[in-house]
Amino acid sequence: MSPPVLYYLPPSPPCRSILLLAKMLGLDFELKIVNILEGEQLKPDFVALNPQHCIPTMNDEGLVLWESRAILSYLVAAYGKSDELYPTDIRVRALVDQRLQFDLGTLYMRLTDYYFPTMFIGAPLDEGKRAKLSEAVGWLNTILEGRQFAAAEHFTIADLTLLVTISQLEAFDFELRPYKHIRQWLERCKEHMAPYDYEELNGSKAVLMGDMFKAKINQGGA
Repeated sequence: MSPPVLYYLPPSPPCRSILLLAKMLGLDFELKIVNILEGEQLKPDFVALNPQHCIPTMNDEGLVLWESRAILSYLVAAYGKSDELYPTDIRVRALVDQRLQFDLGTLYMRLTDYYFPTMFIGAPLDEGKRAKLSEAVGWLNTILEGRQFAAAEHFTIADLTLLVTISQLEAFDFELRPYKHIRQWLERCKEHMAPYDYEELNGSKAVLMGDMFKAKINQGGA
């Protein structure tokens, strides 16, 4: 049985979450870099695999998935040795799914809406979009009040995807001091993930993207 193939780019936050989970599961991918900054995602063979031509994309023995949070759920079900990361208890799983979708549709989306136009095309920063991002961060802070982790009594894939998003905000120098519950949760999650090459797979890549953003700002891109 051949390993799953992951088409990815190391600095990409959604790709980073997949790599971290693979490390947790002891899963080795066949890794194939797709440099979206060079347009490699538009090559015909990749478009034939994934018509949406986005990363990460995974091919596991003919099962082709994209959307990182769907891949996270699948990998735990297919390769996890327990259900801890994606609990089978229907009520706990509902909370995990809600947090995954909150990250996808609200928190991470607002991060990209605010930072990425400046990073990639030099657009001016939009304070309205920053306000929307701050609103979403505030919602997460409220969700985490009284909780050790985002959805269960232990670390799940909900924490993993949110960790990647919040650590990227931290690397962008988003001010987290007002968000006490997020700060406490963030340190707890970093400590939990430290044995799984957290710094190499996520921390250093978040800093790399943060440096790209700051360089663009210094060039007068915003």
